Amino acid sequence: MLYKLDSSDKIFIAGSSGMVGSAIKRKLSNYKLRGGGDSLRILTPTKNELNLLNSNSVKNFFVHEKPTIVILAAAKVGGIYANSQYPADFLIENLKIQTNVIESAWSNNAKKFIFLGSSCIYPKHANQPIREESLLKNELESTNEPYAIAKIAGLKLCESLRTQYNFDAISLMPTNLYGPNDNYHPLNSHVVAALIRKFIIAKKHKLSSVTCWGSGSVFREFMHVDDLADAVIFCLENWNPSDKKAPKDSFGKNLNHLNVGTGKDIKIKKLANIIADIIKYDGEILWDTSKPDGTPKKQLDVTRINNLGWYAKIDLENGLSDTIKNLNYSQFTN
Repeated sequence: MLYKLDSSDKIFIAGSSGMVGSAIKRKLSNYKLRGGGDSLRILTPTKNELNLLNSNSVKNFFVHEKPTIVILAAAKVGGIYANSQYPADFLIENLKIQTNVIESAWSNNAKKFIFLGSSCIYPKHANQPIREESLLKNELESTNEPYAIAKIAGLKLCESLRTQYNFDAISLMPTNLYGPNDNYHPLNSHVVAALIRKFIIAKKHKLSSVTCWGSGSVFREFMHVDDLADAVIFCLENWNPSDKKAPKDSFGKNLNHLNVGTGKDIKIKKLANIIADIIKYDGEILWDTSKPDGTPKKQLDVTRINNLGWYAKIDLENGLSDTIKNLNYSQFTN
């Protein structure tokens, strides 16, 4: 059976201050209930109010608040540099957050649960575009293996709880994201934010060139975070893996995780040129090939979620332009 959100629901967004969580919060805040009237009840505790790494803190929160719907958007995230420098942190913290929230949601009888993973769960050399059944078919990309392993564990925990206890948990695997509230840390950011930061600083200081990591020859798929937020709500209401008409894998079995993306990828060199053009930086773009490229190509097959009726709506160039236009440039000091 499909689900429709109503005023009786109490929705907990774990990680509501992050890029993904804040986008979901914005989308749910504007949700129109049937018949109008009351708005949705949304729980968005801060890190100071709820430590997701502390199992007792999470258990007490669930016992007291009893959320009916839980969206797990909290995670320790970062780019290639951060993953290579802090592999233990990425594995330990993400495993703790996921286990604490998933187990507490299940034991406190949450009606619906959404786990948000990442396209990095798939093998480094998966067939392109990557289908959901590529999971665990080959080795992972070494530069983000600990993070990927944690996300696979979360996906499998949700799947196992559905199988053993009929817990209504689904998992979404988004492609690379960008948009409002992204992380622009000089070392720990992802590729879009890192490039935006580089070109803004280069323009500000009138630098003659910008050096980017890697060869620029690899391909990546990028989706605006507002599209992911839209997909979360769509799947919450329109996807039940137990339904006879739910997406199946190539063996005819029900899928418990779905890819979310645009289905289109772009060479990193072209992405850098687009961002430089938007910022109006006209210096030379250099590439440091001593830095790792990561996976050579990572394009998701989004046929299954498209067949359910959901499609990404935000064009990459328009999304990048809007993201850059609304940035606070004062944060980029050096």
